[in-house]
Amino acid sequence: MFDISDLFQWDRFIAPTVIKSFYWLVIALVILFGISGIFTGLLQMAVSPFGGFITTISAIIGTVVGVVFSRIAAEFILIVFRINEHLGAIRNQRREL
Repeated sequence: MFDISDLFQWDRFIAPTVIKSFYWLVIALVILFGISGIFTGLLQMAVSPFGGFITTISAIIGTVVGVVFSRIAAEFILIVFRINEHLGAIRNQRREL
């Protein structure tokens, strides 16, 4: 976690900590939209059984894909920050030589 003093110093990034919170927020939204899509598909089955079935299946697939892609996006952002930290460590190591 980060301390409130980290907001006023530039020695440490707070984005990796914040990214994890945004990741869980995105997961919650994806699941809520997935549940909404499933209920919409089930209600649509009363009018058109095939269309409702397709809507329900696509909502389930969309939820799974949304969760996977949000994880990939969060990991990509964290990797960028980790690369920056490693490059900073290499730079500091070169200065010591």
